[in-house]
Amino acid sequence: MAGHACGMYINHLAYRSDYNDQGILSTLAYSMLFNRHIPGDDRCFTDQEKIIDSEGINDMNEVSETALITLRSRVIESGKPNPVINDPVGAECLKRLEPLLSSSQFNRLIKKNLPITLTRYIALRARKYDFYARAFMDKNPDGMVVNLGCGFDTRYWRVFDREWEYVEIDLPEVINFKQQILGDRITFKMIGASVLGKEWLEQIHSLQSEKILFLAEGLFMYLPPEDVRSLFKSLSETCTSSEIVFEAVNEKYTRGIWKKMVERKMRKQLDSSAGSSYQFGIRNASEIENFGLKIKVMEEWSYYEDPDLKPAFLKIFRHFEAFSRTQWTIRALVG
Repeated sequence: MAGHACGMYINHLAYRSDYNDQGILSTLAYSMLFNRHIPGDDRCFTDQEKIIDSEGINDMNEVSETALITLRSRVIESGKPNPVINDPVGAECLKRLEPLLSSSQFNRLIKKNLPITLTRYIALRARKYDFYARAFMDKNPDGMVVNLGCGFDTRYWRVFDREWEYVEIDLPEVINFKQQILGDRITFKMIGASVLGKEWLEQIHSLQSEKILFLAEGLFMYLPPEDVRSLFKSLSETCTSSEIVFEAVNEKYTRGIWKKMVERKMRKQLDSSAGSSYQFGIRNASEIENFGLKIKVMEEWSYYEDPDLKPAFLKIFRHFEAFSRTQWTIRALVG
């Protein structure tokens, strides 16, 4: 989507950001405890040459639709008094998208009420990833941020009100569609490619190979484990002074009864089977340090740690890994 951002399906391994998007998330633990939405990933689109027809946006699968839900969630939160995130370009993007949806898509993705817990979670997550991008560029003025599986993310305009080095990557049809929707507003580089291929990384390295921040918001849990490990290995071997910030899901939710529970929740509350495509998970953050040389975990962040979390009593769960490490964010050096 999220971007955001937003997931993917196996055959063509189409993915997205923004429900993340960027994927999407209240955390799995939050959903289990309080019967809230379990987010899917906001960055997933099927491989179709024709994106729009008389029936709306053509052949969006259920994971990719979460990209629109992520976008809509940010817009909802942005429109509130004292918002936790400001996203005027997101509002513009959604306004231009709505007439392109079929009546079925509109009812399912736009008209349906979304729980406040879900929309706030998505907004807080997006704000945190904005913070990571801003902090990295402040520290590295000659650096670059690469948004993997961008979907309908609007991070470029939220982080700075000036031009800066930023690249978005998603499938070619998603990139083309986003360019049609936002037109001349887009002044940064966009690469139409699968995140699982090598072409996009070669293009990035033709621009620079050091001081790069890779963002993967709500993406990796939808990819095959071996492909995620391979990507980390490639980044660690070809980048220097670079970092990655990504969203992780606990490994137990990718198999057996726990995976079925996620699928049931998403089907019931989002009319989506996106949870069935959860594939990659980890037991703890340190696992990724075995994916390649020079990978070192620097920071972990959970929704429960956000100062604007409401209701406030939920912050107590930051102290319990059974909740804070169900779906969470990891920042790591990759070279």
